[in-house]
Amino acid sequence: MKPLEGKIALVTGASRGAGRGIAIELAQAGATVYLTGRSTKHKSINNWPGTIDDTASKITSDGGNAIAVRCDHTKDVETEAVIDKIRQEQGKLDILVNNVWGAHDLGVEAKPFWQLSLKNWETMFTAGVRAQLATNHFAVPLLRKSEQALIIHTTFWDDNKYTGQFYYDLAKQALIRMSYGLSIELKPENIAVIAVSPGFMRTELVLQYHASDEENWQEAEDLSRTETPHYVGKGVAALAGDPTRLEKTGQVFRSADLAKMYQFTDIDGRFIPPFTL
Repeated sequence: MKPLEGKIALVTGASRGAGRGIAIELAQAGATVYLTGRSTKHKSINNWPGTIDDTASKITSDGGNAIAVRCDHTKDVETEAVIDKIRQEQGKLDILVNNVWGAHDLGVEAKPFWQLSLKNWETMFTAGVRAQLATNHFAVPLLRKSEQALIIHTTFWDDNKYTGQFYYDLAKQALIRMSYGLSIELKPENIAVIAVSPGFMRTELVLQYHASDEENWQEAEDLSRTETPHYVGKGVAALAGDPTRLEKTGQVFRSADLAKMYQFTDIDGRFIPPFTL
């Protein structure tokens, strides 16, 4: 029996990147995974590679269970509808991965704060922090029906070093603080809340930017410290299957921390050290 057999998971922002990697690894561990995102086979946002349907197809072709649901998490009515769908179809939710993140729409410009557009607030806070908060708001009542649920927030953390971009840094720290606050409130409900920080990932958009692909990325020196999105995916799956995860609630772990803790490697067999600024 697979470690997550019978578990129901929701991964937001699962069209590509970390969300896709996490969804695939949760499904491989036996969970039934609901996937949300704005990109579908009929329309991919900004014509970017990857859609929720692509992720679902990959999972099902590998023998797993996946349900793709289009959702714009900046719209509360759509977020609530996803949770209602899971409630009606499954009656519970065991694992919530808050990965939705809107900053890709604008990019992360390396400029001083006063030179940055205030649109950064919308992409990183409205479409990032608030979108994750709203998903928690609607999902917690359903998570409470699980015997021991887990909430994951994907973020970025490097020993509290400043990332160099004001809005990005503020948003990522807010997600860590959200995890910590919820961990205190939800521990009596037997719900663990953990922040997870991927390293420098070879996502579809990163590979596209470097005019590379997964077969030839070693030729690009700037990608030498990268990991695949499956690395953080394996970490999240390991946490979800850890019966002692409630002891880890409120903490933040990097992909490499989890790899060392649970003794796994990236899909190419390498242990990638923690990413540092």
